[in-house]
Amino acid sequence: MGSLGRAAKTLFFIACMSASFLLVSAPALLLLTDTILPFALLSTFSHLSHQSLSSYTFRSSLLDIPLISIVRSLVITCVYSICDGVALSHGPYLGTATVCSLLSMMLLWIKALVFEGNLKQLRGAPLIFLASMVLGLSHIVVAYRISCRERRKLLIFYRIDPEAVLGSKKNGFSGYQKVKVLQEVRVQ
Repeated sequence: MGSLGRAAKTLFFIACMSASFLLVSAPALLLLTDTILPFALLSTFSHLSHQSLSSYTFRSSLLDIPLISIVRSLVITCVYSICDGVALSHGPYLGTATVCSLLSMMLLWIKALVFEGNLKQLRGAPLIFLASMVLGLSHIVVAYRISCRERRKLLIFYRIDPEAVLGSKKNGFSGYQKVKVLQEVRVQ
């Protein structure tokens, strides 16, 4: 019975560590998924060899859906890689992810409305649209989770050392701005 208990604890530990790894690497995994999945679905359900850039039309081609996903992912990932802990907790990353995702989803809705007459031509078109929409929403969810995690870290650092929070803000602050930053950290 002892070895069975150890095996169960080991499996539980491995599952927890794997889940933790997936949560920490969520932006990178989402970038890969958002880049690969639309192309994989498009190549599964249609023949890319029949569509070339010279014969591209907005009404009849699905090639722009993976391109929208790639641009969305690259912009969000660039902002994520530029931001530090404070910027991740207070706006630029979450704002960029939200704006890019909503814009791309709006473009996809327009594309779906224009493409609606040609849906019989390609049986997997709704799945491609749905996958790109879900991945767009996933970017917002991941950005929100990262923002919350960074706020919690700042709160812990503030409790230990209030100057650590102020030191992490670059570009020196006046006294009023320092008080304002401390109040923001206390509220959150």
